[in-house]
Amino acid sequence: MDRRSFLVSCLSASLLGTSSLTALATHARAEDVAAQGVDVKGEARPFSFEALTEAMKNKASEPFAKAEFKLPEQIAGLTYDQHRAIRFRPDHALWQGEAPFELQAFHMGWLFKEPVRLYAVEGEAAAPILFTGRDFEYRKPLDPSRFEDLVMEGEAGFRLHYPLNAPDVMDELVSFLGASYFRALGRDTLYGLSARGLAIGTATTSGEEFPRFTDFYIEKPNRRSKEVTVYAALDSESVTGAYRFVIAPGRNTVMTVTARLFARKAIGRLGVAPMTSMFLFAENNDSAFDDYRGQVHDSDGLKIVRKDGDELWRNLNNPSELATSFFSEDSPQAFGLYQRDRDFAHFQDAGAHYERRPSLLVEPLEAWGRGNITLVEIPTDLEVNDNIVAFWVPEKDVEAGDALEFNYRLTWGAIDEPTNRFARVMALRSGEGGVSGVKNEEGLRKFVVDFDGEVLRNLPGDSNIEAVVNVSRGEIAHSAVSRIDSNGMWRLVIDLKPSGAGPVEMSGHLKLDDKRLSEIWSYQWRDADDARS
Repeated sequence: MDRRSFLVSCLSASLLGTSSLTALATHARAEDVAAQGVDVKGEARPFSFEALTEAMKNKASEPFAKAEFKLPEQIAGLTYDQHRAIRFRPDHALWQGEAPFELQAFHMGWLFKEPVRLYAVEGEAAAPILFTGRDFEYRKPLDPSRFEDLVMEGEAGFRLHYPLNAPDVMDELVSFLGASYFRALGRDTLYGLSARGLAIGTATTSGEEFPRFTDFYIEKPNRRSKEVTVYAALDSESVTGAYRFVIAPGRNTVMTVTARLFARKAIGRLGVAPMTSMFLFAENNDSAFDDYRGQVHDSDGLKIVRKDGDELWRNLNNPSELATSFFSEDSPQAFGLYQRDRDFAHFQDAGAHYERRPSLLVEPLEAWGRGNITLVEIPTDLEVNDNIVAFWVPEKDVEAGDALEFNYRLTWGAIDEPTNRFARVMALRSGEGGVSGVKNEEGLRKFVVDFDGEVLRNLPGDSNIEAVVNVSRGEIAHSAVSRIDSNGMWRLVIDLKPSGAGPVEMSGHLKLDDKRLSEIWSYQWRDADDARS
């Protein structure tokens, strides 16, 4: 099983049953529902975000209990190929013709063995949304007749559709599927990286815990709705939570998130606003892959906007061993994983279209104080594996009984990055160091960083631009800055002589006199990274 599959099949538990959450809405399932198809039925109960918050706070005082659930016989043993042969019927979508948003469900089975519960919220009441086998199409190799009377105790997840790219086409806008994973699209982008409700213990010796969204409450939109609101209940061994997502589609789709958390036990590494992506190779490590494509990645860098407005760009890597980087910050303005390269010619993948994968930016809506932005890079040889994780870790340890709230905005899409203030890193390349055509000192490594920006493009080649470069575990044998006349970019070249076997941290920026012209470039490199095969 690959990492992406593992992440969606990990720790989970149902909130319903003995939980106080059942007082919010009763989930009715009965055999006579089988002939009805999708509907909003059952007893509606009072609902509010405050009531959900209180229920999850109370639940945190109870021991964690993993719900036991047995899948119906028809779907208990579904294989990957069988599960992917099941498709939701678009003409059965909830709210079809009633609003610009439509809701479809993901079918249980295969990796998705524990149900989530869906509720429709109207006014101050919530009622269960019921799906049956009649809402799905069962294609070969499945026998459709075996699923006609199928009644499931919930769904694997759901997705919302919206006319994102054309007024007469209901495009998939956002999906919630697997643990606390979700992802969204901006206009003219294709699914790539994902977000999560919460990360616990990622890249620690104690092992990672995967909280799970167990119940979703979706406010019914009307014909004029420009946004849709989703509430979610989160549960795990260490924490419970109440979430609110206000989702506004557009060229960049924006989610305003409120996360209210209640700790059952102490948490060693709490990852807030986590995101997960894939980076296989680009110009900085393509020598390790025999591939006709120039690059393969959903994201190519971590962007950080600091409290004072300074910006940092960390090129991603596919390391030879697990790598964790910590960026200490005090109330950063934003951070995110970006797909900065948008040129098809650099990827040459006419199927995956990596150049159309969205970027994702996290913007805290209040000061988060001191902490660190953690970047985890996991070795992988396959592009199906999500091997990049980034999140915020508060400086203060989380203790049992703590109540926390985080408010932030998520922006998904091909996000513009102005270059009138800072020049941007557009490419990073690496190779053997020294001068071409002659015998050079052994062990030298060359790094070439290209910057582009409005200020740089207007400067002549003889401008006194300097590079400020810092490295750990090594020394700079040579560095130079020059203008590339063919495209107006400026190139920083570094010949590095590493010392020791540990990782080398590098950073640098361009300046003219005392004025910084570029964002701060950052990278981590190991000698063993070049030995990947």
